[in-house]
Amino acid sequence: MGRIHLFEFEDQKWFPSFLRNYGTDFLQFLSNKTKMYQPVIPILKKGLQKNKTNQIIDLGSGGGGGLIWLNTELKKEIPDLKIVLTDLYPNVSAFRFTKKQADNFEFTETPVDARNAPSELNGLRTQFLSLHHFQPKDAKQILQNAIDTNSSIAIFEAQERSVPSIIAMIFSPISVLLTTPFIRPFKLGRIIFTYLIPIVPLFVLWDGIVSSLRTYSIKEMNALVEDLKGTENYDWEINKVKSGPGVILYLLGTKKE
Repeated sequence: MGRIHLFEFEDQKWFPSFLRNYGTDFLQFLSNKTKMYQPVIPILKKGLQKNKTNQIIDLGSGGGGGLIWLNTELKKEIPDLKIVLTDLYPNVSAFRFTKKQADNFEFTETPVDARNAPSELNGLRTQFLSLHHFQPKDAKQILQNAIDTNSSIAIFEAQERSVPSIIAMIFSPISVLLTTPFIRPFKLGRIIFTYLIPIVPLFVLWDGIVSSLRTYSIKEMNALVEDLKGTENYDWEINKVKSGPGVILYLLGTKKE
């Protein structure tokens, strides 16, 4: 199955930010409660160690991703860990909520474009569930920007372009309906646009299916790094790991010693 880059509501500038935030809040809640990213902890540790840093710069953070739970686990071995949340469309209320859970979180309220992240954001750059939002030209630009700023980068996609992954996404509205009352901070609008006017479960369904169709395969991620300027100065690890019934595709790029 070839990669199909259909549109996602979340990417559209006209899409109401509060609805976008409800969607990213759901993804954050789900990833933390299911400990979805547990298998990538060794990969993150490797990236931090090779980059000789204690700081993660998260690009395309959405609502904070699965980083609340990951932060707790990583701090067991990296007690001085710092995490900076950034996004092109910052979900500031979710960022503030995340910071209340752990004071080693920081965030930027101004938009940060992953394709041109400023060099002063030093640390291991991460992306959770966001590379598929970018066309190949833009995905390469993200990776090139990491090289140009001497940054290591770790990218994780919690789905793949396959029939089982798409089938799993079909059931995502049920997850939205079951989890919404437990998502914090509580917002009346989230209840209204989930149950009375069910826009949130419908757009999560569409965006989830499209996300699977957009996801880069291991072969395609290898192709992304082949022609980058300075790619020979980096070690690239591109693979997938099992996570519950699904898999997590990942790319780790670290500067050679």
